[in-house]
Amino acid sequence: MRTPHRMDMQDPPHDRTEHPHAPSEQPRNLHEQPRNPYDELAALDDGPLEETPLEDFLGEDTERRDEQEPQWAPPDHRRGGRRRRNRFAGLPLAMKAVVALVVLAAFVALGDRWAVLYAEHRAADTLKDRLDLAAAPEVEIGGFPFLTQLADKRLESVKVTVPDVAADRVSLAKVSATAHDIRLEADGLTSVRGAHVPRFDGDVLLSFEDLNRELGASQVTFTGEGRDRVRARGTLPVAGHDLRLRAEARIQRQGERGIATEIGGMRLDIGDLATYRPGTRPAEGLHLTPKGSADLSRETRKAKALLSVPAIVQRMGVPEATVREALADDGKLAELTGSPKFARQAERLNLIDLALDNPEVLRRLGLDPNLLDELSGLTRPVLADRLALAFELPKPEQGDVRLDDVRVEEDGIRVRVSGSGLTVGS
Repeated sequence: MRTPHRMDMQDPPHDRTEHPHAPSEQPRNLHEQPRNPYDELAALDDGPLEETPLEDFLGEDTERRDEQEPQWAPPDHRRGGRRRRNRFAGLPLAMKAVVALVVLAAFVALGDRWAVLYAEHRAADTLKDRLDLAAAPEVEIGGFPFLTQLADKRLESVKVTVPDVAADRVSLAKVSATAHDIRLEADGLTSVRGAHVPRFDGDVLLSFEDLNRELGASQVTFTGEGRDRVRARGTLPVAGHDLRLRAEARIQRQGERGIATEIGGMRLDIGDLATYRPGTRPAEGLHLTPKGSADLSRETRKAKALLSVPAIVQRMGVPEATVREALADDGKLAELTGSPKFARQAERLNLIDLALDNPEVLRRLGLDPNLLDELSGLTRPVLADRLALAFELPKPEQGDVRLDDVRVEEDGIRVRVSGSGLTVGS
C-alpha cells in the first residue's frame, strides 16, 4: 500500500512576481508547530511610526475651536435689549419734564371731556322732563376746560337743539338756541340747581315736509317761492269732485313772537271749464275759462241754453234783438258766440249768482249744481284757514323771547329768534 503524499495542485498561470515587502515563502516542516498569526502581524511592523498622540490631536483641535467660536451664553429675550431699556437715559432733564407734562395734560383733557359728556347728558334729561318733550334734546357745552368753568360757576356757551316741537296746528321741525355767558347756581361741582341766561340766539325751522303732512293731508304741497312767499299746489275735494288748488301765502312777522300768513291768489279749477276764486269782487266767484267760453261757439246746445236765460243775457249786455236772431238762425248764433266780444263777456259772468235760479242751465254747461252749492260756502276765510301757516312762540315766565327775522328757504320757513334774562331751574 502506497503511502499517501500531498500532491500540489497546479495553480493557474499568473504573475508570480513577488512584492518587495512580502515575506519569502519557506518550506514548511511537517513537524513544526503552527505560527501564531498575531506574531506574523507583529513581524510585518518595521518599527513605530511618528504619529501625533490622540490627546494632542484632539486637544489642538479643541483649542482651535475655542479660539474661533465665542463662549456660549443663554439668549437674552428681553425686548429691545440693554440699549432700549434706557431709551430716555440720554435725554436732558428739561425734555423729560416736557414729556411728562404732555402726558399729564392728555389725561387731564380726557377726564375733562368725560365730565362734559356727563353734564350734557344730565342737562338733556332735565330739559326733557321740565319742558315735557317727547325726546331728549341735544345739549352741547362749549369752552375748554369744562371743570374750571364749573368751578367758577360760569359757562362760556351752551347750545340746545330740540326736534319736533308742537306749535298750534303745525310742528316746528327743529328749534336750536345757543346761550352765552351762563351763570350757574350750584353747590360744589356735582349739584347744579339752576342757571341764569343773560342772552341767547337761535332759529326755528318750520319744514315744508311737516306742512304737507299736517295741513295738506298729502293732497297739497308747499314749496318756497322767493324770500317771503310760499306756493301751495294740490287738489281739494269738494262735493265729490277733486278740484285743482292753487294759492300763495305771504309770510310776515306778527308782533314780537309770532308769524302770520296772508293767503292770496287762491283758485280752484273745475277741469278746463271754469275757475272758482273765493270773494265778492267782480273778478272773483265762478267764471268760465277761455277754453270754456270758446266751446260755446262750437256747441250750439250750450250757447242756446245760455242765451235762453234773460238774466244772463242782461248781465252779458247782449241786445235782445241780437239774441232773438241768434236763437232763430244757427249762422247768426255762430257769428255771435264766435266773436271775441262775446267770449270776454261770457268769461266775466259769475255763475255762482245764477246757480240757485238756473240750475238746469248750469247743468247743460257741464257744471254740477251740488258743486256750486259747496263752492258758495267755501269763502275766502274758510279756504285761507286751511292753508294758514301761522304760529306763535310761547312767552316765558321770566325774561324775553322775540322774533328777529323770517325767511323762506328751500326746505322750509326759518325764523331767527333771540332773547335775554331767562332763568332755568330754581
